[in-house]
Amino acid sequence: MTDHQHVHDHAHGLDHAHGHDHAHGHEHPHGGVKGFLYDLFVPHTHDAADSIDDAMEASSAGVRALKTSLFVLLGTTVVQAVLVASTGSIALLADTIHNFADALTAVPLWIAFVLGRRVATRRYTYGYGRAEDLAGMFIVLVVALSAVVAGWQAIDRFIDPRPVEHPWLLVAAGLVGFAGNEIVAVYRIRVGRRIGSAALVADGVHARLDGFTSLSVVLGAVGVMLGFPLADPIIGLLISISIVLLLWGTVKSIGARLMDAIDPALAERAEHALEHTDGVHAVRDLRLRWVGHRLTGSATVEVGTADLHAAAHIAEHATEHVHEAMGNVDEFTVTPAPHH
Repeated sequence: MTDHQHVHDHAHGLDHAHGHDHAHGHEHPHGGVKGFLYDLFVPHTHDAADSIDDAMEASSAGVRALKTSLFVLLGTTVVQAVLVASTGSIALLADTIHNFADALTAVPLWIAFVLGRRVATRRYTYGYGRAEDLAGMFIVLVVALSAVVAGWQAIDRFIDPRPVEHPWLLVAAGLVGFAGNEIVAVYRIRVGRRIGSAALVADGVHARLDGFTSLSVVLGAVGVMLGFPLADPIIGLLISISIVLLLWGTVKSIGARLMDAIDPALAERAEHALEHTDGVHAVRDLRLRWVGHRLTGSATVEVGTADLHAAAHIAEHATEHVHEAMGNVDEFTVTPAPHH
């Protein structure tokens, strides 16, 4: 973090409106079934007052979100495990094991946030921030596996229906699972948006999907009480299909980070800040990339002076303008060049 990374109030608001490479702004479909599902599972947020621009503060917020959500999901698992013993429900047992495994997905992301704090080395000259995106890919694999498992369980229940004891307890267990996952989902997604972490947002989406999987246990139990035992596997199969449809948007979001893709609005804001620096006549070779949940970049600016000291001074002011406009930028190098 440089001394120039302070944020004016107006720039602070803009930063959160466009500055975190919205995983929802340009990375998902807006229409059709996919768009509906994405809008359902991934809430939009534009609360400028919540944005975090300090690198260490952002990392600490991410770790805090993971710690809290880990304990919430473990607590949910314990409650469900107790109710499994009372109902003898195979579906609830599978959901309980699933929630326990999902709680553990916070561990690799937690490790990634801690690794991201390490200073750059001669081997990893950009630091270790990309570990966060690798953790995001691991989460994507877990989501895909959960879709396969849920689908297999649904089909198995079609073939071999199982009786359920004490369906009201099953309803309670499903609601506990849904509530625990939804609390975690809201928290992870909100913090992920604030700090610009696509991996943490993906983990939040994962928790939300798991919450709806738990809710299917409730709907299945209601179906059993109404004399329609096939309700459980039908709902389970529909949720599996929904997970697959939503997974593609999450894969694109994480994959885009690994390919150094950014929201074009970020480049426009950086270019605007550079162009409005006194002495800058043109901007070229503008580059930005995400390293974890922080941005780094460079640009060449054409200046109207041949004096090296004056050109360096203009470049320094241009760098300041970028940091003022985009508080989540760590390093940004501006190289002056003569204007033609």
